[in-house]
Amino acid sequence: MAKSTKGKSDSWPGMKPSRKPFGKSKKAGVAERFATPNGSDAVVLDRLFGVVESRRDADPTISHSARLLSRGPAKVAQKFGEEAVECLIEAVAGNRDALIAESADVLYHLLVLWVSSGVDASDVWAELVRREGVSGIAEKAARASTMLVRRKLGTSKIP
Repeated sequence: MAKSTKGKSDSWPGMKPSRKPFGKSKKAGVAERFATPNGSDAVVLDRLFGVVESRRDADPTISHSARLLSRGPAKVAQKFGEEAVECLIEAVAGNRDALIAESADVLYHLLVLWVSSGVDASDVWAELVRREGVSGIAEKAARASTMLVRRKLGTSKIP
């Protein structure tokens, strides 16, 4: 369910990203190609990640991010899953505006999950850049052999 952001203490306009912006890749023109007409782009994710990171030790009574983080990775993952399901419901229902709102919720909760789990956004961005220009079919095939190794190591990720 989409939630209002009015009055939340986790506002981030004007905050500078603490790492290489998502929209800046080694390929020329990528940021410009994917920037929206109003000038916003994926750099907003870096700013939001920085805010969530800064809330790690904040007071949970005044920060929604701090409250989520104080509950630990398992609860944060559960909340992310709930938001993802809400996003899927709106997509299947064809509710474009609700899908946009729920997508924003999913991205926010994913960033909280990364912070809670000790994952830096720049590592995810680097993985996306690594995959850029690689066929999804070829990338999936390359992961198949890695999955066999992981299964022998006892992980439970579904291929």
